[in-house]
Amino acid sequence: QSTWGVLKWSVLISTYRRMSEKKEKKPEETPQEDGVSEQKSKKNKYRKDKPWDTDDIDHWKVVKITPEDNPTGLLEESSFATLFPQYREKYLKEVWPDVQRALSEHHIKAELDLVEGSMTVRTTRKTWDPYMIIKARDLIKLLARSVPFPQAVKILEDEMSCDIIKIGGMVRNKDRFVKRRQRLVGPNGSTLKAVELLTECYVLVQGQTVSVMGTTKGLKQVRRVVEDCMKNIHPVYHIKELMIKRELAKDPELVNENWDRFLPHFKKRNVQRKKVKIVKKEKSAFPPEQTPRKEDLLMETGEYFVAEEERQAKYKQMKREEQTKKSQDKKREREKEYEPPAEGQAEKKKVKRESAGGEGGKNRKQEQAEVAEMAQRMKQSAEKSAKEKGSKSKSAGDYLL
Repeated sequence: QSTWGVLKWSVLISTYRRMSEKKEKKPEETPQEDGVSEQKSKKNKYRKDKPWDTDDIDHWKVVKITPEDNPTGLLEESSFATLFPQYREKYLKEVWPDVQRALSEHHIKAELDLVEGSMTVRTTRKTWDPYMIIKARDLIKLLARSVPFPQAVKILEDEMSCDIIKIGGMVRNKDRFVKRRQRLVGPNGSTLKAVELLTECYVLVQGQTVSVMGTTKGLKQVRRVVEDCMKNIHPVYHIKELMIKRELAKDPELVNENWDRFLPHFKKRNVQRKKVKIVKKEKSAFPPEQTPRKEDLLMETGEYFVAEEERQAKYKQMKREEQTKKSQDKKREREKEYEPPAEGQAEKKKVKRESAGGEGGKNRKQEQAEVAEMAQRMKQSAEKSAKEKGSKSKSAGDYLL
């Protein structure tokens, strides 16, 4: 306890001395052009100049790692696993040898478990790039989200990044979610293609996720478009904005200027929809009336108190009257066909018949004339042959079959 107390007091004394020294020192004054001295800001108070950090250094440049940079390899094993849906099982079985071949170049082991439905990647002793396991994890994630292998394998490149945007929980209503997701794709995928061309990214909409591959800048732009689309902001507004930005970036005079004055500002409009008027039913304090029974209806007409035989006779009489009425109506309809039409109607019918059967009548007359001419010729030939032979004259009917 005594040693602990001594240490405690020594720390307190040292801190008190430092505080007193700071109070005695006056803040440094930095001379400016206009002669006004300004105190150093708290942000830059303890910052020192770095002579090796110059303006010509690109901090965003991707540094390539070679096996010579890390000859000993990694100290610990790292592994990642992800599940995949059942409908991807067939495709993954076909492509898995290619996946293993691509990862073996970086000395990363890949395993496919069809029982659990999972893919696993892990480092080995020969792995020299520590970040490659993260790239391998992204590769299996993209394969699980229906990205084809030729496209997904590009994630192993240093300049390529990926992002899987979850859109399932952004909209509660299922029908509304499907409509907005379709709006993102567009007719025949035209909207999605325009977003891909402007952001220079690969975009795939699958189920409740959107898989994106490209540069870091492009991923941010695509995420903004997708999230706003699910918030009921049409992607065409972002496409228009991206097109304007693309043209402005080409102009060297406007590269370092603010582009807000060139960009379109769309106002939100509340479209008034027709409200369906709900007609409220009048509620009464009393319950609704019961539907009358067969006996109740008979009591109203007075038939309930009549004997069953009389009731049946009356029912048969009513049926007979209905039948006679129907038969009379049918008889009248049949007799109408034999009634002579009026003069005007008869002439119209005659004209119609002539117009409809004019060609048929001509053909019939021609046929009759041809038959008569043929019979005459056969008669003449029969008489001529009879005279030559000296036999009895035969009629034309004898030669006819």
